[in-house]
Amino acid sequence: MHQIFKSNQAGKLEELEKPERNCWINIVAPSSEEINQIADQYGIPLEFLEDPLDKDESARIERDDDTEAVLIICDFPIVDEDDIHYASFETIPLGMVMTKDYFITICTIDSSIIQSFIKNRIKGFFTHMKTRFALQILYMISTQFLRHLKRMSRQTDEIEKELHESMRNKQLYDLMGIEKSLVYFLTALKSNKLVLDKMMRQHIVKMYEEDQDLLEDVIIENRQGIEMAEVHSNILSGMMDAYASIISNNMNIVMKFLTSFTIILTIPTMVFSFYGMNVDLPLSQAPLAWILVICISFGIAGLLGFVFWKRKFF
Repeated sequence: MHQIFKSNQAGKLEELEKPERNCWINIVAPSSEEINQIADQYGIPLEFLEDPLDKDESARIERDDDTEAVLIICDFPIVDEDDIHYASFETIPLGMVMTKDYFITICTIDSSIIQSFIKNRIKGFFTHMKTRFALQILYMISTQFLRHLKRMSRQTDEIEKELHESMRNKQLYDLMGIEKSLVYFLTALKSNKLVLDKMMRQHIVKMYEEDQDLLEDVIIENRQGIEMAEVHSNILSGMMDAYASIISNNMNIVMKFLTSFTIILTIPTMVFSFYGMNVDLPLSQAPLAWILVICISFGIAGLLGFVFWKRKFF
């Protein structure tokens, strides 16, 4: 599926039926036939359209000398809908192809970032300003990373409160999901940083002064995202280690209590076992033998329990 848009004189986005010069072509989850058709129609290298559809494709920027087309691939975050209780995240690539006449975006899903442009929510957006359009998308991606990182921080605090009240495997699995999301974020943010640094150093795309300022803002936002993700990752890693130690310590306490309680109960059991034998035993002929045996056995058990208590076995 692909749509064609172009900004009018008032700056509003209009959908077109046929491509025009300086239009924007948005491609979502295309088929192989559609990719080949678009590549032939617009004179774009086929790999520029195929690479962004690979989920494991790394972020990069490159230029084709024959067609003078520029490809920018960057990773952006999405919410994993399979997780019902606490949201987890992953990243997928988004491709941007800039030619002399067209600006093309291609992705496997219809992202909320692209929808923000389609619904005219971005100020100062024009389809003929291709470099600025690409930088605005990169800026939106960086801010989305920051927004999701703040959301993960709130989720971590909520899970930590639940762990204080009831330490179960579910909370630990939730923390593991957040930790995995942070790994995805760090990898994506660092890959995007390489693309931004290359754009800053090599001037692969033509930039005006305002574009240069916007690129610097994107780099700052991306750097802030990396720092925030690293801080959260370190905190979460330390938290997981701490709770793993707490769980192990709690298990040791429970096992020590059960062992001590078992030893205490062993005393009455042994005494009753001896007096259950069909032989002559002390006090066996006494009228109150049964009461005396109970008192002696529980007295010894109580004394042993007092010793264990003093030694803080439980």
